[in-house]
Amino acid sequence: MLRARRYTFVIADRQTGAVRRFTISLWPTVCAVLGVFALPVLIGLGARWSASATIAELQTTNASLQVENASYRAATGELADQISALQTAVDQIGDRADVDPNASRAMDKLPLNIQNRAMGGMPAASRAAFSPILTGSLATTDAALGVLSDLLGVIGSRLDSVRDSVERRQALASATPSVWPVAGWLTSDFGNRRDPITKGPDFHPGLDISADYGQPVLATGNATVSLAGLNGAYGNMVVLDHGYGILTKYGHLSRFAVSGGQHVTRGAVIGYVGSTGRSTGAHLHYEIWMNGRLTNPMTLLRR
Repeated sequence: MLRARRYTFVIADRQTGAVRRFTISLWPTVCAVLGVFALPVLIGLGARWSASATIAELQTTNASLQVENASYRAATGELADQISALQTAVDQIGDRADVDPNASRAMDKLPLNIQNRAMGGMPAASRAAFSPILTGSLATTDAALGVLSDLLGVIGSRLDSVRDSVERRQALASATPSVWPVAGWLTSDFGNRRDPITKGPDFHPGLDISADYGQPVLATGNATVSLAGLNGAYGNMVVLDHGYGILTKYGHLSRFAVSGGQHVTRGAVIGYVGSTGRSTGAHLHYEIWMNGRLTNPMTLLRR
């Protein structure tokens, strides 16, 4: 084994003559010097490795955040679409909710079985439908967005039900015979009366409205023409089927303006005042039937 070289350094003070000697070994000294120079390099490399690890972690976090942000953008976009759809539904319901006051009043006087048949027995909204959503966990943003989306979905379903109910009510209101079929004088009311021809007691199944010959007769609600032809004592008669078990009859017409199977709306001309059949003068005979039974038309007409 080779002995390490040793070097001695002599330092003399010229004024005092003092001499100092320092002896060092070569390899330990070289190692110490190299260590001193290597330390900053090692520190720099460590810092670089640490920075690289931090940068890699930040890049991974950034990529994850970008994916999460894109997911949130998509989720919020879907929520915005749902809210827009709900707003449109609310606007449509608001536009359709208005019903003519006369039609609404007449509709409210319809038998309950007709009203229930028309409205389809829609159940009332209840908080129970929202309870599973309202009690859901909101621990994370994803959960909150999910709950909000579900809540909007339930609200949308309820709005669809409300819109369907409004449309049904609107259809019933449009079909309800709520206007006078002709302008004129009421000469005979519904119920018991004295027969104008025999002068004996009689039951009158409708209203007799005196009007000028040839005056237009109007449909009193939306309906389909089930008959337009000659019918015994009624003479020329039009029968309208309004749906929901409601029929209206118009007798003694001089001529027709509609034919069987035709769809008419309230206020449309269906014929003209005449005196055909068992009649003593120009007038309109008007009847209303509900569920196969006669109904006094005055219950639905504004006096």
